Amino acid sequence: MRKSKFTSLIMGIIFVLLLGACSDEKVAVNGEVKEGGRTVKIGGLYDITGGTGDVGTPYAEGEQAYFKYLKSKGGVDGLSIELTGKDYAYEIPQAQKIYQELRDKEEVSAVLGWGTGDTEALRQQVASDKLPFFSASYSENLKSLEESPYNFLAAASYSDQGRSVLKWIKDNHKGSDPTVALLYNDTAFGRSPIEDIKAYGEEIGVKIVDEQIVDVQATEAQSQLLNMQKKNPDYAIIQETWGATATILRDANTLGIETQFIGLNWASGEGVIDIVGADVAEGYIGILSHAMPSEDLPGMAEIKEYLDAEGKTFEDINQKFIQGWTTAKILVAGIQEAAKKHPEGDLTGEEIRSGLESLKDLDLGGLGAPVSFSADSHTGTEQTRLGIVKGGKWEPLTDYFSHND
Repeated sequence: MRKSKFTSLIMGIIFVLLLGACSDEKVAVNGEVKEGGRTVKIGGLYDITGGTGDVGTPYAEGEQAYFKYLKSKGGVDGLSIELTGKDYAYEIPQAQKIYQELRDKEEVSAVLGWGTGDTEALRQQVASDKLPFFSASYSENLKSLEESPYNFLAAASYSDQGRSVLKWIKDNHKGSDPTVALLYNDTAFGRSPIEDIKAYGEEIGVKIVDEQIVDVQATEAQSQLLNMQKKNPDYAIIQETWGATATILRDANTLGIETQFIGLNWASGEGVIDIVGADVAEGYIGILSHAMPSEDLPGMAEIKEYLDAEGKTFEDINQKFIQGWTTAKILVAGIQEAAKKHPEGDLTGEEIRSGLESLKDLDLGGLGAPVSFSADSHTGTEQTRLGIVKGGKWEPLTDYFSHND
């Protein structure tokens, strides 16, 4: 009798231990507990307090919000996907330090990065570590698989944006041949598309007549604009973030300059209007690489669900939030594909890269242009669109298009 009770006790302990071990392999998916759950860690590099923090902050909030939304849904496809990151204040050495911490201490399997300078500085390390890397930089240099085999572009490159702007100018300008000036900051981000824009302008017969350097945190640009005015360009393309763009538009208004200003994607969005005012921003054109919160699109349903749960509305976010959300969504889609191909064990960076390379015409519900990756190309799309400020709000001016259309 005693032996029987002892045996039952031992069996009970073993059962409890086994149950505990099994519970570690369970994860809630859409409210249901399923077996075989796996955790994937994603690293984040943010600019919250640095030179591009005006757009970097809402972008980072969008990324973080998407992973919080996934967690509220219990994960996805048996996966628990976690994001951990830090503000590197737009300082390349700090970005390198945080990246190493994410790799070594957090053991992340992929990274959501930010700036052009730090992304380009890290790409050889990223390739060596075999960690897929989605940056908020859309530098043309990142298209090279030979030099950047683990970098992925989630939107049209700055160069493709600039080419598309020139194509739109060429197709829509009335009168004599159009002339264009270029306004940009002297950083890797600012310089990134300039030579490509000039080369494409020469190719299609749009003359680039002037270039001016305006610091990314400039609070005054009258001297540069007066120099530009001497060339009297019909258009000026801006490669800046919100703050410097607002400075340019304000000073151009003060000087009575009638040039049509057109911003690339980080020079567009609600922040420009908020800083400079609706009257000054009226008629400003910019690249709208991603949806505005006011647009009624299928992809907004998930964002609304998240905002409702947080007690917020679309008035509490902006386009850059949606841009960050969408980038995170693309990475997660690649992770889902990797999980299908590799149903057991931890997902490595190599496996996630393979999953991303299987994405074809990924439908983002209108939040951005559909993206495709392959083993031969990590350029998600060449398509972008233009918007214009009317009555203090951004409105789409074109559908998504490519300069190659």
